[in-house]
Amino acid sequence: MRIRSAKKLSLPGCCFLTAAVAVFVAPAQVSAQTSDLVDRTALRVCADPANMPFSSREETGYENKLADLLGEKLGLPVTYTWFPQATGFVRRTLRLRKCDVIIGYAQGHELVQNTNHYFRSAYVLLHRKDSDLKGIVNLDDPRLADKKIGVIAGTPPATVMALNGLLKNAKPYQLVVDRRYSSPAEDIISEIATGKLDAGLLWGPIGGYYAKQSDTPITIVPLVKETKGPRMSYRITMGLRPLEPDWKHQLNDFIKDNQAEIDKILFDFGVPLLDEKDQLIEQ
Repeated sequence: MRIRSAKKLSLPGCCFLTAAVAVFVAPAQVSAQTSDLVDRTALRVCADPANMPFSSREETGYENKLADLLGEKLGLPVTYTWFPQATGFVRRTLRLRKCDVIIGYAQGHELVQNTNHYFRSAYVLLHRKDSDLKGIVNLDDPRLADKKIGVIAGTPPATVMALNGLLKNAKPYQLVVDRRYSSPAEDIISEIATGKLDAGLLWGPIGGYYAKQSDTPITIVPLVKETKGPRMSYRITMGLRPLEPDWKHQLNDFIKDNQAEIDKILFDFGVPLLDEKDQLIEQ
């Protein structure tokens, strides 16, 4: 899936969002129906070269690590085709058969066929651990009324803020940016740490990653108890082309058989993982 990140919309829509990976299967594993579509000699990865914590040209993102794990289990080398994950990403990568799988994609997106999801997460509220927002669980808390809150424009939390009358003190950040030169998510975390912002709203994997790197302790609150507005939690899958049932089954088997290792990679990057009851999964 994709969800809106500081750079684009990988929604479940958002950033959420994420890098793309292409995968390939060994000859014995590919039926006649899909043998002309899925590469059999390499796990080809189409990914954004500058979209941490999802992917990077240096292969340091968690989707890079998931691609490494998938390639290892398939016994295939991993190769990359780099392309910015913005408008036209699927059309110019997966649809042109330059890759066979997108590692992170929001469940239910019409541009791809989804595998089973391999994690759930949510947009999060972030604030300094020593702030007066301790115990807050949703955006209609009266303590937020006079707080300066950083938010990525066009993401679901911005809508919820509007519904709760919080935009008057909001500091908006641009959704679509060139991540080589600008990183709104990092800016939000930095300004929370220095006190320029009282709080911030980010897609969980992004907020968790940058909060983990902050020298200032930052609390992360998954927004799973909102009473109005769009949903805030999403299932993340791998995306592939339609009419590739064998490949989908193989990817689903990979997810099922390696969930513990997948979770370990995500935990290492600070991703807040939710179970099906919206409870945080403990590491």
